[in-house]
Amino acid sequence: MKRPPEKALPPSLRDLPDCAATFLAWLELQKGASPATIAAYGRDLLDFERYVRQEGASLNMPRTVTRRHVQGFSARLFHEGSARSTTARKLSALRSLFRHLLRTHKISADPCRGVRNPRQEQRNPSVLNVDQAFDLLADTPPRAAAAAMEAAIRIRDHALLELLYGSGLRISEALDLDEGAYSPGARAVKVMGKGGKERLSPLSDTSRAALDAWLTARPLLAGHDETALFVGRRGARLHRRQAARIVGEAARLAGIQQHLSPHHLRHSYATHLLEGGADLRSVQELLGHRRISTTQRYTHLNLDALTRVYDAAHPLADAKDKKETP
Repeated sequence: MKRPPEKALPPSLRDLPDCAATFLAWLELQKGASPATIAAYGRDLLDFERYVRQEGASLNMPRTVTRRHVQGFSARLFHEGSARSTTARKLSALRSLFRHLLRTHKISADPCRGVRNPRQEQRNPSVLNVDQAFDLLADTPPRAAAAAMEAAIRIRDHALLELLYGSGLRISEALDLDEGAYSPGARAVKVMGKGGKERLSPLSDTSRAALDAWLTARPLLAGHDETALFVGRRGARLHRRQAARIVGEAARLAGIQQHLSPHHLRHSYATHLLEGGADLRSVQELLGHRRISTTQRYTHLNLDALTRVYDAAHPLADAKDKKETP
């Protein structure tokens, strides 16, 4: 596979070595990686290239890169104060590249072999409680004097929030939806997940009602040839930064003090499903995770919820209750 044309790469990645640029093209074409993934991998590989050049090596000559270079790069990130998750992500990009170079016989040994990720901090994801979720999604009617465009924007914002929390979509999945992905009254929407994997995501009653209202109001904002389901004030597809502002403003209006991002709504969706009794495998399918371990890390339950599940389901719990019952 040839290096992609310069115009296909973001300006910040034009200095990538050929083998890295070709690897990114393979990721996109063969693995269906998203533009966000391609850009993140590209930045990480370019960061590594700048480091190894100072050490007398280069990805342009991948056989010159050794495990010592990878370990040194990891150490440099540590001394610079990079988050452990950032270091792990950069090392993951390197592992993917060198596995590809091994498969294509560009190198004979993997310099990442034996290099471990830093131990990760154990942090539970921030989630809303159910009352906060209801407050966030409270649909307040527009003022009678509100302009038509402002009313349409309020309807759009409510539909987006309902979809993010009610179906647990990644923000990229929601913003990538085209208008034709949803038909009025449909009980599910077809979503293109990571790696180009499609799935049907069920819609709640309130999501369907909000999306129906948005389809009616959408022509007030959408450009003539725009296919996106969610559009901004200028009529083009809504982008991530705008979506983040929508969620943040909705949280402020709902009196939610914690920082809230679109991804927090996905966390909350998964957590509330599990607390409501959904099994982990079902939640895995709904979230579009390839591995069950990802779902286990992605969600958490409080101790009370876990105890209730244990008491309701484990036979020894029943036996203990019977013994203690007078």
